[in-house]
Amino acid sequence: MKRAGRFSLGRTIALALALKAALLYGLWSAFFSHPQTKKMRLPAAQVESHLLAAPAPTPTEKVKDGTRR
Repeated sequence: MKRAGRFSLGRTIALALALKAALLYGLWSAFFSHPQTKKMRLPAAQVESHLLAAPAPTPTEKVKDGTRR
């Protein structure tokens, strides 16, 4: 049986995955690896308090005193 291509299927898939990984790494390093400015850095305590804070009630939820906001 004669192969249609020069490379085996396994080599072709490995090459495609390697190229995809290199492309994704290049895009990540170009757009996401560093903050846009030095002013955009926040103290860790401020980020932690924002992420771990209880969510505010939505406008249709009742507040504990029975009124709506």
